[in-house]
Amino acid sequence: MAPSLLHTTILTLLALAAFAGNSVLCRLALTRTDIDPASFSSIRLASGAVTLWLIVRCCRARPEFGGSWSSAGALFLYAAAFSFAYMTLPTGTGALLLFGAVQATMIGAGLWAGERMSTGQWGGFVLALGGLAALLSPGLSSPPLGGSVLMLAAGLAWGIYSLQGRHRDDPAGATAGNFLRTLPLAGLLSLAAWPWMRLDGAGALYAVLSGAFASGVGYAVWYAALRGLTATRAATVQLCVPVLAAFGGVGFLGEPVTSRLVIAATAILGGVALVLFRRTAHSG
Repeated sequence: MAPSLLHTTILTLLALAAFAGNSVLCRLALTRTDIDPASFSSIRLASGAVTLWLIVRCCRARPEFGGSWSSAGALFLYAAAFSFAYMTLPTGTGALLLFGAVQATMIGAGLWAGERMSTGQWGGFVLALGGLAALLSPGLSSPPLGGSVLMLAAGLAWGIYSLQGRHRDDPAGATAGNFLRTLPLAGLLSLAAWPWMRLDGAGALYAVLSGAFASGVGYAVWYAALRGLTATRAATVQLCVPVLAAFGGVGFLGEPVTSRLVIAATAILGGVALVLFRRTAHSG
């Protein structure tokens, strides 16, 4: 039975809030507590792995954990780069860079595979890239270069992870398996960062919330919502995530909203929306 519109809407809103919450929780942990980014990444991945393992075990008569080491590597690189980037990036800026890099990776992969875009889609793609360039261009309000490069790398890794799992039959089981495979990598990261390791209760709590709820439960809810969404609608509603993250940064961290961020966000989100909407019209 197809899920109702109300059911799908509620699940979608919860999932988008969870995705935006990852940025807010990470930024809160790294600016308001003493936890280091490596410890945050490791705790986030471990708590996400445990949560997804429990979800799959409890919801399946015969639980299966799929995934692959290549996908787990991409997931680990995303999580680690994400945490280190948020040492210096504001919440909204980081989420916007992440989203832009993910979409650019997936659109670029489609073009490499032989997909064709209309003139309007190319215009949207160029507009989105121009928004990224405007956000990163030198100036008083430009984000730190190091954090920006790390977040772009996180977006690239997440885009690769999404492409690798795009056609999997059991996304929840595959995601649980990939999270479990990241645990040795997280352990190596913690060992490498041992001399700089800092932990406190509040920081660890934020990391657990990010891994267990914003990641583990968030992905499970998103997969449930996808049953009532077309692929294009699913991609389009994710345009809300950087906006929600920016509002979270303002509300929970008191971060300012600069004119540069507003202009860049309008260009990036508008450009990506144009690509997606044109694709819908072309398919129709």
